Amino acid sequence: MLNRIIIFTAILSMALGCSPTEDYTLGDLNPPSNIVINAEIVGKTPATPDGDGSGDVKFTITATDALNYRIDYDAADGISLDNLPTGKATRKYTKLGTNTYVVTVVAYGKGGSSSTATQEVTVQSSFSPDASIIDNLTGGGSKTWVVDQSVAGHLGVGPWSDGSSGPEWWAASIDEKVACCNCFYTATFKFNKIPGGYSLEVNTPDGAFTKTGSLAGGLPGIPDSGDEGCYAYGGGTGSFNFVPSSTAIPASTPSTKTSILLSGASTFIGYGALQKEFEIMVLTSNYMYLRAQGTETGNAWYLKLKAL
Repeated sequence: MLNRIIIFTAILSMALGCSPTEDYTLGDLNPPSNIVINAEIVGKTPATPDGDGSGDVKFTITATDALNYRIDYDAADGISLDNLPTGKATRKYTKLGTNTYVVTVVAYGKGGSSSTATQEVTVQSSFSPDASIIDNLTGGGSKTWVVDQSVAGHLGVGPWSDGSSGPEWWAASIDEKVACCNCFYTATFKFNKIPGGYSLEVNTPDGAFTKTGSLAGGLPGIPDSGDEGCYAYGGGTGSFNFVPSSTAIPASTPSTKTSILLSGASTFIGYGALQKEFEIMVLTSNYMYLRAQGTETGNAWYLKLKAL
């Protein structure tokens, strides 16, 4: 009984101690204004108005009453906003040639208020890969590759982050996908050096190993829903280019800092549920180790292939 009296007295004291006249406010919730997107194109001169060919652009974002920023570097591939707490970042644009991109910035203020601004940026990207990369991938003409099921980690996944360069979350064991998805191992990927460029031929006698719907990377004929698995896909041929890697992973990770960029949506390498830029981590005459962002964009996927 004594304990109950003490507890009741404490609660009553707390209640009486609260003043009904106290008022809390967040202040004015004015959305940010005067957003300025400053895009410094690296190497820009009167003779090279679109930059030095590196594709690098240094962004500095400012706004009145802004607490944080997010930025989308290219509206053409869908809005995907990256956090930009300091308002500063460097972006490497890797599409070859001179291209114009629509940059979108969202500035956030108090109470979640926000304002949006857009700006066009025109930048040139010129790139020639090391000759050994071309020779190892294509054999100087044509070379066919398959996923190497005989080694551990031939498929793996980790976070999509410049601070991560390996399959931290999961890596396949030897032959792991034979029982569920043997199409993963029977698909072949033929890289060709052709006049004026490069092409990739994908042959999938047992279907494409992929997720479904919007996660299928645009591959034609894949169902709108279903589990990850093998799905009928008629194969395809498309062009590709070598581009500088768009990530900031250092070459010491290792990485060649060179990527294979597939055109269109009819081809893929290894796993269908990936975007079209494949960073070449390691490439020899008979071994290839790739890293690509998943269509679930928080994931980085890793592939090990061998030459036939």
